[in-house]
Amino acid sequence: MFPSRLDSPVAHDIAKAMMDGFNRHYRLFRTESARAKHRFETQDWNGQQRAQRDRIEFYDLRVKECVKRLTKEFVAHNQPMDVWEQVKLHYIGLLVNHHQPELAETFFNSVTTKILNRAYFQNDFIFVRPAVSTEYIENDEPNAKPTYLCYYPQADSMLDKVLLMVRDFDLRVPFDDLDRDAMLVLDAMKARFDHVKLRANFQFQALSTLFFRNKGAYIVGKIINGFQEMPFALPIVHNEAGKLIIDAALFGEDDLLLLFSFARAYFMVDMEIPSAYVQFLRNLMPRKPRAEFYISLGLAKQGKTLFYRDFLFHMRHSTDKFRIAPGIKGMVMLVFDLPSYPFVFKVIKDFYPPQKDTSREQIRGKYQLVKNHDRVGRMADTLEFSVAGFPRERFTDELIAEITKFAPSQLEIADTNGDGKLEVLIKHVYIERRMIPLNIYLQEAFDALRIDAQDAVAQAQLTRAVVEYGNAIKDLVAANIFPGDMLWKNFGITRHGKVVFYDYDEIEYITDCNFRKVPEPRNEEEEMSGEIWYSVAKGDVFPETFGPFLLGNPRVRAEFMRHHADLLEPDFWQQHKERIVAGHVHDVFPYERDRRFHAH
Repeated sequence: MFPSRLDSPVAHDIAKAMMDGFNRHYRLFRTESARAKHRFETQDWNGQQRAQRDRIEFYDLRVKECVKRLTKEFVAHNQPMDVWEQVKLHYIGLLVNHHQPELAETFFNSVTTKILNRAYFQNDFIFVRPAVSTEYIENDEPNAKPTYLCYYPQADSMLDKVLLMVRDFDLRVPFDDLDRDAMLVLDAMKARFDHVKLRANFQFQALSTLFFRNKGAYIVGKIINGFQEMPFALPIVHNEAGKLIIDAALFGEDDLLLLFSFARAYFMVDMEIPSAYVQFLRNLMPRKPRAEFYISLGLAKQGKTLFYRDFLFHMRHSTDKFRIAPGIKGMVMLVFDLPSYPFVFKVIKDFYPPQKDTSREQIRGKYQLVKNHDRVGRMADTLEFSVAGFPRERFTDELIAEITKFAPSQLEIADTNGDGKLEVLIKHVYIERRMIPLNIYLQEAFDALRIDAQDAVAQAQLTRAVVEYGNAIKDLVAANIFPGDMLWKNFGITRHGKVVFYDYDEIEYITDCNFRKVPEPRNEEEEMSGEIWYSVAKGDVFPETFGPFLLGNPRVRAEFMRHHADLLEPDFWQQHKERIVAGHVHDVFPYERDRRFHAH
């Protein structure tokens, strides 16, 4: 119950200090995001990568700062519960007319849960649901940019409006030939519309700041013509001469879903009102949850908050049970899922077979490496939760037995709410989007081809899987990632047909590996031996030895050797390592090569 009056002498000061902490956080976050424009203009790619890594740490640092201040100035951890109830009410008052109220609520939750002893923790003290609406928030300051800009071309001014839209972003690098690129955009756009007539409300709408990631800048918006709306994104990159070009024109929800994929690094975007950006983006991609937009924009904690609210909502409106996830069981991670829910839950086991020389801390470090690294569309992002609670009645007995056997330190079953209902508490869990494991996807093709060796659909599925698998590894290599365990079961295929890696316990930087050719045997005994006769040091990798583990099926081997035989050669890996050491940053395009206007 909330207090009937606000009579604490410190509650308002605590609330104000927490809001000061959040405002400092978002100011620093926004400043770093805004600097992405200058780094893009000056082609400071290594600086861009560092900034993306550093920005991920901002939130936790600001939470720690705030907790330290509240503890020191207000002895916050010893304040009685009625004071904390008043703190929350004062904080709600401070959210009125705030431009990032949803982010400020999440920051309040983070600080509060760090300070309050969990034994006394109640939902009254945090924002379980949002207290302030994010609808129609506007920045009324005189010089403020609107969330998006509108352009109203006529039939004879289409080119001029595209040129104006691009120039409004005020990039301080000349374009190679902007008129040429704008015409290419218009030609691509016209092919996407059902009719040629311009309706009364024909317009372009573009979000008013650029989206920066890797070596690209993106204009994101939509075209409206009568009843038809078409999302679009225009990637801008530097050509070899250092001038700017519009590299492609992406149209439609599917193109944009690939651009905003969960397997890609977070964008840097300067946003005064992030909820307005999310609302605009959701209009372009209605199938994508709001949580994933916040995560794509670098606001991962807000994404987690919304994800958890969506999860609780799903739990209330479903009845199926958590089970051991289908597929080959991992040696390091225990994986379970809820059939009706499009995510899987991964728990680090307590012990591993001898060939896995690792520890819980090392595995968590690998997952953090992936979080901080450029995932180039080939590594699944994960949400990390501590002490996640689930109703016991929603777990199969087989799953409870599996966790008890392999990860007993991570499991507690208790009546935490005192309502007579048992909860399953998982102390540490990773959650990532469900994909079809690549080995299962291949097996489906094998089964169909066994029935009909000429099945064209099954052969196309097999080819697509093998080609995409090799492309995924090559993208990872270019991003300085050696997957370690490259078995098919450690990769999944998304709904867009992209192959993504999701088993991180053995990943290493390419630059930490030594790619070697297998030495020639010195005698017949070594040649006939089933054992390794040559020395292997830490970091040594022998690409020639991948074949026996990966290419046992003749059809798979034929496709692999046709498209990716170079992956079995040490020279391929060593050359990439040398380029990375020399400071080269790989070009990453979230669209196919044939979509590029100027690809050689």
